[in-house]
Amino acid sequence: MSGTNSPEAVKKLLENMQSDLRALSLECKKKFPPVKEAAESGIIKVKTIAARNTEILAALKENSSEVVQPFLMGCGTKEPKITQLCLAAIQRLMSHEVVSETAAGNIINMLWQLMENSLEELKLLQTVLVLLTTNTVVHDEALSKAIVLCFRLHFTKDNITNNTAAATVRQVVTVVFERMVAEDERHRDVVEQPVLVQGNSNRRSVSTLKPCAKDAYMLFQHQEFSFLLKERVCPLVIKLFSPNIKFRQGSSTSSSPAPVEKPYFPICMRLLRVVSVLIKQFYSLLVTECEIFLSLLVKFLDGDKPQWLRAVAVESIHRLCVQPQLLRSFCQSYDMKQHSTKVFRDIVNALGSFIQSLFLVPPTGNPATTNQAGNNNSGGPVSAPANSGMLGIGGGVTLLPAFEYRGTWIPILTVTVQGSAKATYLEMLDKVEPPTIPEGYAMSVAFHCLLDLVRGITSMIEGELGEVETECQTTTTEAVSSPAQSSEQQELQSTSDQMDKAIVSRAVWEEMVNACWCGLLAALSLLLDASTDEAATENILKAELTMAALCGRLGLVTSRDAFITAICKGSLPPHYALTVLNTTTAATLSNKSYSIQGQSVMMISPSSESHQQVVAVGQPLAVQPQGTVMLTSKNIQCMRTLLNLAHCHGAVLGTSWQLVLATLQHLVWILGLKPSSGGALKPGRAVEGPSTVLTTAVMTDLPVISNILSRLFESSQYLDDVSLHHLINALCSLSLEAMDMAYGNNKEPSLFAVAKLLETGLVNMHRIEILWRPLTGHLLEVCQHPNSRMREWGAEALTSLIKAGLTFNHDPPLSQNQRLQLLLLNPLKEMSSVNHPDIRLKQLECVLQILQSQGDSLGPGWPLVLGVMGAIRNDQGESLIRTAFQCLQLVVTDFLPTMPCTCLQIVVDVAGSFGLHNQELNISLTSIGLLWNISDYFFQRGETIEKELNNEEAAQQKQAEEKGVVLNRPFHPAPPFDCLWLCLYAKLGELCVDPRPAVRKSAGQTLFSTIGAHGTLLQPSTWHTVIWKVLFHLLDRVRESSTTADKEKIESGGGNILIHHSRDTAEKQWAETWVLTLAGVARIFNTRRYLLQPLGDFSRAWDVLLDHIQSAALSKNNEVSLAALKSFQEILQIVTPVRDSDKPETPPAVNVPVPVLLGSISGPGLNRPFVRTDSIGERLGRYSSSEPPVVTDELEDLNLWWAAWNTWYRVGSESTKPPITFDKLTFIPSQPFLTALIQIFPALYQHIKTGFNMDDLQKLGVILHSAVSVPISSDASPFILPSYTEAVLTSLQEAVLTALDVLQKAICIGPENMQIMYPAIFDQLLAFVEFSCKPPQYGQLETKHIANAKYNQIQLFAPAEWVALNYVPFAERSLEVVVDLYQKTACHKAVVNEKVLQNIIKTLRVPLSLKYSCPSESTWKLAVSSLLKVLSIGLPVARQHASSGKFDSMWPELANTFEDFLFTKSIPPDNLSIQEFQRNESIDVEVVQLISTEILPYANFIPKEFVGQIMTMLNKGSIHSQSSSFTEAEIDIRLREEFSKMCFETLLQFSFSNKVTTPQEGYISRMALSVLLKRSQDVLHRYIEDERLSGKCPLPRQQVTEIIFVLKAVSTLIDSLKKTQPENVDGNIWAQVIALYPTLVECITCSSSEVCSALKEALVPFKDFMQPPASKVQNGES
Repeated sequence: MSGTNSPEAVKKLLENMQSDLRALSLECKKKFPPVKEAAESGIIKVKTIAARNTEILAALKENSSEVVQPFLMGCGTKEPKITQLCLAAIQRLMSHEVVSETAAGNIINMLWQLMENSLEELKLLQTVLVLLTTNTVVHDEALSKAIVLCFRLHFTKDNITNNTAAATVRQVVTVVFERMVAEDERHRDVVEQPVLVQGNSNRRSVSTLKPCAKDAYMLFQHQEFSFLLKERVCPLVIKLFSPNIKFRQGSSTSSSPAPVEKPYFPICMRLLRVVSVLIKQFYSLLVTECEIFLSLLVKFLDGDKPQWLRAVAVESIHRLCVQPQLLRSFCQSYDMKQHSTKVFRDIVNALGSFIQSLFLVPPTGNPATTNQAGNNNSGGPVSAPANSGMLGIGGGVTLLPAFEYRGTWIPILTVTVQGSAKATYLEMLDKVEPPTIPEGYAMSVAFHCLLDLVRGITSMIEGELGEVETECQTTTTEAVSSPAQSSEQQELQSTSDQMDKAIVSRAVWEEMVNACWCGLLAALSLLLDASTDEAATENILKAELTMAALCGRLGLVTSRDAFITAICKGSLPPHYALTVLNTTTAATLSNKSYSIQGQSVMMISPSSESHQQVVAVGQPLAVQPQGTVMLTSKNIQCMRTLLNLAHCHGAVLGTSWQLVLATLQHLVWILGLKPSSGGALKPGRAVEGPSTVLTTAVMTDLPVISNILSRLFESSQYLDDVSLHHLINALCSLSLEAMDMAYGNNKEPSLFAVAKLLETGLVNMHRIEILWRPLTGHLLEVCQHPNSRMREWGAEALTSLIKAGLTFNHDPPLSQNQRLQLLLLNPLKEMSSVNHPDIRLKQLECVLQILQSQGDSLGPGWPLVLGVMGAIRNDQGESLIRTAFQCLQLVVTDFLPTMPCTCLQIVVDVAGSFGLHNQELNISLTSIGLLWNISDYFFQRGETIEKELNNEEAAQQKQAEEKGVVLNRPFHPAPPFDCLWLCLYAKLGELCVDPRPAVRKSAGQTLFSTIGAHGTLLQPSTWHTVIWKVLFHLLDRVRESSTTADKEKIESGGGNILIHHSRDTAEKQWAETWVLTLAGVARIFNTRRYLLQPLGDFSRAWDVLLDHIQSAALSKNNEVSLAALKSFQEILQIVTPVRDSDKPETPPAVNVPVPVLLGSISGPGLNRPFVRTDSIGERLGRYSSSEPPVVTDELEDLNLWWAAWNTWYRVGSESTKPPITFDKLTFIPSQPFLTALIQIFPALYQHIKTGFNMDDLQKLGVILHSAVSVPISSDASPFILPSYTEAVLTSLQEAVLTALDVLQKAICIGPENMQIMYPAIFDQLLAFVEFSCKPPQYGQLETKHIANAKYNQIQLFAPAEWVALNYVPFAERSLEVVVDLYQKTACHKAVVNEKVLQNIIKTLRVPLSLKYSCPSESTWKLAVSSLLKVLSIGLPVARQHASSGKFDSMWPELANTFEDFLFTKSIPPDNLSIQEFQRNESIDVEVVQLISTEILPYANFIPKEFVGQIMTMLNKGSIHSQSSSFTEAEIDIRLREEFSKMCFETLLQFSFSNKVTTPQEGYISRMALSVLLKRSQDVLHRYIEDERLSGKCPLPRQQVTEIIFVLKAVSTLIDSLKKTQPENVDGNIWAQVIALYPTLVECITCSSSEVCSALKEALVPFKDFMQPPASKVQNGES
């Protein structure tokens, strides 16, 4: 400026001004006088100013209005010459800055007028420029007028003017900026308070701004400007939009009422540029306006706008798209506000619609192009692509990169470098006519817009996300680590601020994504489908991938899934039916269409006529076979993207894993990849259907794809836990679908999911815990699938995982992490619930492998492993059971010492369960062997096992107490080691009742051997449980099974096994078991009595045992019943058995209670030494305590014996009681049984004799009697008796007599009170004696005599008959016993009182009266001799007690007995020899002798009637009784002469006993005489009769002999009478004698000489009676 201010310059200015004014006045002199005058007055004015003022320029400036006026007027003349002169002058003034504000305003107005008149346009521009650049006086309206003026000139027809104007505008704007900057510099130091401007305040009153700043309205610092911009500029801009918006391509102008302004390229182009700048630079000021701009801009893309307009609009949008921060602001300002347009969404959607509309151009040509102003090549661009497209189809591959969709072919042009928006048409500032747009340009720009948009948004958001995450991490770590309280609070404060910030940011990010994803996806999917260029495809896929990943990171599930679905669809063949894609998107994208700007845009499904190279043909994965599908190279490209997505962004996929994996599964299926070991997929041929066809291109790709697939799952180890869970869940649900698909058919299933689950599990072993449950839970479901291939893989995967898990080197190692080990083994156990045998086989093979590799380190896992073996059920087939059993054998042989002792019980259970399997007998038997081995192991390692179990128990007890629960385990109160034994016993007990006899037998033997061999290890108290819970429980079950067993005959057991007839029914087989069990239990009771007796309830146990013995003894099976008695005998062994091994050489002193320790077995840590508890020392010790416990023992023992007696009695009475009815099946006890039964009694009696009373004896009697009565089967008799003829006792009969013998001996030495039992014993024996004549009946059973039994070999198989035994020898032996006994006991009070003698006589009367009719001849002979013996002892006793009357009833009985015997009714057999007869007669004679010696001499003590009976009998005997059956020859012998003689002599002997000492005796002789006389009379009478009748015939020899005998007797009698003192002879006798005489006289006529001579002798003595003495007569008379 110094140049213009120098005095020379001022001087020069004044001169120039004056000369200019002069020139003006000259020019206007003629035409424009007013101007001339003004110019002249101006000269004067200038001069005046120059003269008056020192500061000339300032003064000029003050008066500049007046100074400038003449020039302005000059311009107003519109004369070119004048105008030019004036403008030059004005410029000079301006350049010296002597123009005031007012003047400047006037100048601009004048310029405006010139412009209106189109004069001096360039000069005008020049003037404006000078005016604005030289000084700062032009402000406000004037300035704006100046600028508008330039703009107006810009739109002239003249190019030069136009360009100049444009340049001027640019310069002017710059100047305004610079002026303001300078002004700000000057006023920097002055701080002023800004005054708030009211919204409605006048624009003119912007008082706070300095003048230049007012003009610099384009800067932000001044809120006042924003006002101006809003109020003035924007409305203008918006107004300019209108022609473009209203214009519709193709609508005829005539139809609209008002003519529509056509869009004009330069204006539109510039308008969009302005808008771009406005938005770009001043967005934050013009929020609302921008909303309108953007909304209008979007409309430019509509299909009905001209091509060039759309292209320019796309370019402008592209400029926005490369600025993510700007987009972010849009989103924040509009989309996130409630009532605002969703601008950001609209932009994206508009791009989408735009791209779609380009594809939907009608292919015939574009009718609208003709309306386009200046579009020269109207139809060209459209027809070209059609041809090239056709060409492309023909050639198979298009040469140009292009998009092709439903016949529309659009080439892809390289428009810009990625990420920058280089516009072509927005920069065509020199064009006035719209240019031609090359084909594909708009599409390419739009495509780039999308790509840049995606790239920008994602990179921005991910960058910010990263920052937020790192900030959060650092702040939180700082907050945690900072020590000081205050700083911590600050940290927390800052953290929370950051959190708030993060929350806000996140909301924006989410909104941005939500706003744009629909549109993006619609456009990208369409482009993906249309793309024929690999690079383009790659870009599209990359965009989709980044969007999916971004959505994933932000947790926007719907949009993420949508993008992933798009990629998935691209990977699969067109129209491929994959439900997961359709369903998920359908849910999110309601019916696959999005509403974009109110139009419905269909989601593009891949079109079928794709022009891609087909690289593979395969089978679709579907339930129904559907032919083949083709994969193109683009599908493979998409697949790779999908793999890439999963690989790099697995962590954010979440639930979309399902989509991804489902798609991969289908692709893998189509490509024919099959799983191999470890879950990796290898190329394999499809099993069915047309084989998969793969081109070489894809063949080389397959290993790569397979590799990537595996790597994808390997990379799952880097996922965080949540993502890993998503992956697992997705695989599981995929697998579920595959399972559903495989139901009901046996097609090859898709094993992708299972294989990948396995792979994922294997690579994540280091954190297997978090995924183990869902993983294995699902695989277990797979294992249950009906499709065999499917479940085989499920099992394969599961077992591989378990094995890998166990071998993996965990940290901490499994041995220290029991929970993990159990977790790993648990699925193995769960597999047991699967019923498919193939799965179970896999499971067991796995167990076997685990045992072989990890057996030593299983530790707490043992219960699970054992559980698996134990879970094998009976119905699961032999091979399974075999495999499981193999495992068990391995365990028992190798691993018992390594497992925790708590598991031993499980081993026992499992071994037991194998015993119960009935598939394979050998396994059952072997498992019993294993149980024996296990018990041996327990025995050997007892000490250690016990110690460990006790510790464990203590720990559990403690836990239980803490929890307040009761510790619950089987057999609880017993110590744990004993419980182990008890479990073993219980298991064996179960096996003892197995349905198979062999198993029962083996188990029974093992059980009793174990208890026998190892029972000493048990605590005494545990025996209680053994007895009650094991042995008795077993007995109960065996008894029940035996009694209910089937009696059907079992056919031979298959093939060549023959069954012995003694085992051919179930019942017989059970009988064997019962025998074995009962014997075993009895043996234990016997050998362990000393252990059991101290237990509290031994007597109860004893009772139960006896009850079992009783029920067995009463069972209807000979084998069982006999065995029961053997057991009974065993437990009744009288002394406690001491085994040899235990007998000490020197018995220890009784008072030393030392238990005998075996060696040094007693372990230091044990709570009891291992004592041989059955040692004598201890037993003696037991009795050596201070007060002897013997008494109580005795007492208790007594109770036990009595219990045994009661049992014996019940068995005896039940078994021998005859049944009520009989048929073939009636059970009759066998002889050995009865024998054994009776043989028990003597031993038993020894213990109970002290309390044995009459009742008991009665009971015994009943049993003995019944037992002897039981018949035997005819086919058994030869075994019982050697032959029928020998008189031998059976062992049963022997036993019965022995029993009575024992009793009688005991009574004999017993106390007085026992002797009253004698009579009962006699009764019993006498009952047996009766059997000789009358065998006992057994109920209603018909028995045959043994001699008649049909027994011979031929009839071996005839039905058995029941045979009554030969009882004679038994009866006779009994009789002998009676006699013996009576000889000893005749004088006992009881024997006297109970009329024993009478009973004996009464019993003997039977055989005696039968005599020859007895079954055996020996019987009556024995009876006679016995009678004689008994009487010889008994009669003196009877006489002794005559007075008491105790024998009164005996005498008649005795008389009858004599009578019945001597005069028997039975006839001797015909074959009796003479010698025999004589011997028999001598027996009769003996009896008479007894009478004469033992009875008649004591007549005084004997009842009269009895003597009378005897006399009558003697009388009868003394007269020969004729037996008609004898032949004449034998008569002599058969007349029993000896007997008669004896009788007679006895009679006589007692007729005249000289010394009558007692009246009794006299009475006897009187009786005897009268009998004798009566008898003689009878004989004589009969003889006379017979003689008379017989005539000449001689009488029978015997009769003759008899008469001779009588005659002799008469003579003898008379002799005797004479010798006797007269007072001794009764008068009646004499009378009787005399009465004989006439009869004798009659006999004279007899012919026999012998009779005659005898008669003589008889008649002679009568001479004394001829003359009776007088005294006698007198006496008679007196």
